[in-house]
Amino acid sequence: MKKYIIQSIRLTVVLTVLLCVIYPLLVAFVSKFSAGKGNGETITVNGKVVGYANVGQKFDQPQYFWGRPSAVDYNAAGSAGSNKGPTNPDYLKQVSDRVDTLLKYHPYLKKGDIPADMVTASGSGLDPDISPEGAAIQIKRVAQNRGLNAEQVNQLVNQHTEKHLFGPATVNVLKLNVALDQLRK
Repeated sequence: MKKYIIQSIRLTVVLTVLLCVIYPLLVAFVSKFSAGKGNGETITVNGKVVGYANVGQKFDQPQYFWGRPSAVDYNAAGSAGSNKGPTNPDYLKQVSDRVDTLLKYHPYLKKGDIPADMVTASGSGLDPDISPEGAAIQIKRVAQNRGLNAEQVNQLVNQHTEKHLFGPATVNVLKLNVALDQLRK
């Protein structure tokens, strides 16, 4: 019995050092070679950080593109999904309310035209991207509210559509809205 206890303690110490000291230091070292030097990719405008490219932020004004809904109201300290299933009445009401809001601000749309990512929250609740279809349905509203040509806004969306080797194409909402603000200058 004593033999097993000593082996267990040794294994615990070795794994603690390996997983709690060496591995985190290795990850921190490797992260220094990434785009943000381990601090995340910040978006800067006129020398001021306006946000992080990989964390969704709330945009609800009609002159901006809106991101994917957040189950945590875009609180990065509380990243989480809602844990409500597709048959949960509260969840269905929430999705229905989001559809109604989109239709209110986009009267030219039909319910069937709304991509799922525009009315459902992601697993983290902080998804910074929307689908190109989610951006496309907003072009008319954004152009009208900014007094811009819809084709001009469409070109901006196309420029900010990121195609990935694996997975669907995405549009980073913060980067798109920053570029939109730069467009009118």
